[in-house]
Amino acid sequence: MKKIRIGTRKSRLACIQAEMLADYIEGYCKGYQAELVKVVTTGDRILSKRLDEIGQKGLFVKELDAFLMKGQTDLSVHSLKDMPTEIAPELPVIGYSRREDARDVLVLPKGKTAYDYRAPIGCSSNRRRLQLKEIYPDAEVKSIRGNVLTRLEKLDGGEYGALVLAAAGLIRLGLASRINRFFSVEEMVPAAGQGILCIQGRSGGDYGFLSGFFDEEAGECAAAERAYMSYLNGGCSVPIGAYAEILDEKRMQIRGLYYSEERGAYGKRCVSGERRQAEELGVMLAKELKRQVDFAE
Repeated sequence: MKKIRIGTRKSRLACIQAEMLADYIEGYCKGYQAELVKVVTTGDRILSKRLDEIGQKGLFVKELDAFLMKGQTDLSVHSLKDMPTEIAPELPVIGYSRREDARDVLVLPKGKTAYDYRAPIGCSSNRRRLQLKEIYPDAEVKSIRGNVLTRLEKLDGGEYGALVLAAAGLIRLGLASRINRFFSVEEMVPAAGQGILCIQGRSGGDYGFLSGFFDEEAGECAAAERAYMSYLNGGCSVPIGAYAEILDEKRMQIRGLYYSEERGAYGKRCVSGERRQAEELGVMLAKELKRQVDFAE
């Protein structure tokens, strides 16, 4: 029996996501046994600052990369939206999970049915803050850090009047009942990779036994979204986003949000094209949207 050590962050959501891969290995990969290795990352340790204030990329992956590089783990499971656009060639992404619901959602305190504006909306992302100004222009938006369960405790304790979270995380935690409103991808463009799990391994490794876990459509969407982000040099603290969808057997579309710090302006745009040219489509959208915002009169 070969043991596969899976590196994961320590949060309950991260462990559930890693357990999805572990369950696949235990159930479908004869001769393999899975074990979770829980790691505390920089982003988990520093909770007193917003992510953009910490000023580093890869806040939730660096320590996991170190474990993988040193052979202390065999695989890492990440939320794709946490992955930096540049990845060490020694630690390639070997596949992507099926995508869960990629939308952002509004969560209210228990017993509430509408946001009443008496307390701020808790939001950890500049991307979400930017788009919330259009949806709730009169609301105060206050930064919030910590894992999903910690944030829900703060919400129910009265510190916040609402939260904006990823639907995927709440669904995987079994907390879909806490969702009060789904934001459409048109009104709130998701983070690139939101809802997709990214599996990272070591260069030269044989990971053929995981082929049944990986999802082709999610991989194509990930390629388009990450190409978009890479062209714009975007990280998790930059208020830009991207969301790709498969339209049919041959075509896909990708929607983007781009913010220009220099101009203090932003725009949204959607383009469609061939699935086999996913990366090119992402770059095309990035170029068109950047031109639209940077040179608007």
